[in-house]
Amino acid sequence: MKYAELGAFLRSRRERIRPEEVGLVSGPRRRVPGLRREEVAHLAGASADYYNELERGAGAQPSEQMLAALARALRLTADERDHLYHLANRPVPRGGAGSHVHPGMLDLLTRLTSTPAQVITDLHVTLVQNPLAIALLGDHSRFRGKEASFVHRWFTDPEARRLYPEEDHPTQSRAFAADLRAAAARRDAKDTGASELVAELLDRSAEFAGLWAEHDVAFRRDDRKRIDHPVLGLVEVNCLTLFSEDGRQRLLWFTPALGTDSVDKLELLAVIGTQEFTPHPD
Repeated sequence: MKYAELGAFLRSRRERIRPEEVGLVSGPRRRVPGLRREEVAHLAGASADYYNELERGAGAQPSEQMLAALARALRLTADERDHLYHLANRPVPRGGAGSHVHPGMLDLLTRLTSTPAQVITDLHVTLVQNPLAIALLGDHSRFRGKEASFVHRWFTDPEARRLYPEEDHPTQSRAFAADLRAAAARRDAKDTGASELVAELLDRSAEFAGLWAEHDVAFRRDDRKRIDHPVLGLVEVNCLTLFSEDGRQRLLWFTPALGTDSVDKLELLAVIGTQEFTPHPD
């Protein structure tokens, strides 16, 4: 079969992972080492039949998006992720929405079950969100290309700004520009991801061009933000950041701001989930 090696590799990685390592319950009747096939499929957002075909080495060539999802589900290291793409005859992604989530970041995210949390790149591309982050901030997985970067959307798409009250927009814009300058300076000179994003924003946003000309530089390490939630209303949170060793990825988690009613509002997120609400005509 064309992808027999790919299937064998997936099976070997699946069998080494304990269910509790990925937030699953290890029951007493489990007969197989590691995860079941259907559990990997669920974690990767694929059907059980499709994943079974992959492990058999049959079926069509998996997409880059599916490979990225499998790498996250199986907690692959960077070297293992690259090997997975090689076995599937796909180019290894370098940055962008398909970036590999650092296993340590993903492990921490899995353990943060009672607070909104997500992993993003230094260019503010969302890599993975837990359910509470989706409920608070919206699902960012649908964005592709340049639009995958929230900084890009912030300066080019007015819809992105609805997340924050209008009076907070200047503060957020300044912080995004300063953070992007810090991230660009930290990247290797041969890496064009940051420079291409900056050039695009300079061309499309007069606001960004003005802020960039001020040369402010500062990573966003911790912020107090006001989020304009469509159901809960104004939610004030502290946004805390943990940086990966190379600075290319960040784990963000959100806690309620003290002295506000945001504690009760964040507790409601689990109830609200990601369902859409239609306002009553009255």
